[in-house]
Amino acid sequence: MRFTLTINQRPQAIDADPQMPLLWALRDHLGLTGTKYGCGQGLCGACTVHLDGQPARSCQTPVSAVGQRRITTIEGLSRDGEHPVQQAWRALRVPQCGYCQGGQMMACAALLRTTPQPSAEQVADALAGHICRCGTYGRIKQAVQLAASLQAKLDANTSKVRP
Repeated sequence: MRFTLTINQRPQAIDADPQMPLLWALRDHLGLTGTKYGCGQGLCGACTVHLDGQPARSCQTPVSAVGQRRITTIEGLSRDGEHPVQQAWRALRVPQCGYCQGGQMMACAALLRTTPQPSAEQVADALAGHICRCGTYGRIKQAVQLAASLQAKLDANTSKVRP
């Protein structure tokens, strides 16, 4: 079947089996390889993307279930890699192998959109089910707090009235 998906703010047409996981449509059909295959069961979080701004496991989401929802992948988080979450990840050198980091970052970006100053408990809840085999959880949690600070500064600067 033919599907038109809105991915990273652009319509993309693909021919795919309706039950094909969104993960494979992104990776194999569209070349968006930042979204990773981890477990194929929605348990590890490596395949996390946003559907209408909410984190979703793309390995468990059939293409036919997407409908008109907007998909954002790690490639679409920002045009230039300067999203506050991406900046924080770089500043704190979070990744070791990096395999899980796209999914971790997508979960954190969604959290910060709805909860600009998350508590430690809210961060833990947002990251529940995201597995980092390298064990960089401490740096990931620090990066979320740094990203919140960076986002707050960005919001303060963009809310100023310019002459």
